Amino acid sequence: MEPLYQQTHKQVHEIQSHMGRLETADKQSLHLVENEIQASIDQIFSHLERLEILSSKEPPNKRENAKLRVDQLKYDVQHLQTALRNFQHRRYAREQQERQREELLSRTFTTNGTQKKILDIANMLGLSNTVMRLTEKRAFQDKYFMIGGMLLTCVVMFLVVQYLT
Repeated sequence: MEPLYQQTHKQVHEIQSHMGRLETADKQSLHLVENEIQASIDQIFSHLERLEILSSKEPPNKRENAKLRVDQLKYDVQHLQTALRNFQHRRYAREQQERQREELLSRTFTTNGTQKKILDIANMLGLSNTVMRLTEKRAFQDKYFMIGGMLLTCVVMFLVVQYLT
């Protein structure tokens, strides 16, 4: 049991040093380091299962101490696993934020873009280009009718105020 325990304990310390490499690794090697750490953690878990079996076969006077040492290793490895998951979660969140930021920066917030989208949707619905051009022309004319109506209303209100005072 002792050689396996020493080997597992050594692997735990190696993983702790690899965790420090995660922060400084570039994007290409980051996945390799993560996979390497995860593989080591999985191997340690299999060693721990074996150590639990071996610790239960220890003589009664050494059994409790052996189980405590195995439990401590298990606790350390679970914390390493949690730290790796937290790091991955932060990395995924950061990558998602970067993608969303790039998407927002690449958008054009102009009426031409909106108008193009409306045309695309209309084309998908089967409206012809001439109908769409007539609709655009009508919208253009409606704008002038609205401005003219507003001016006429202002003139009428001015005349009413002038007449009543």
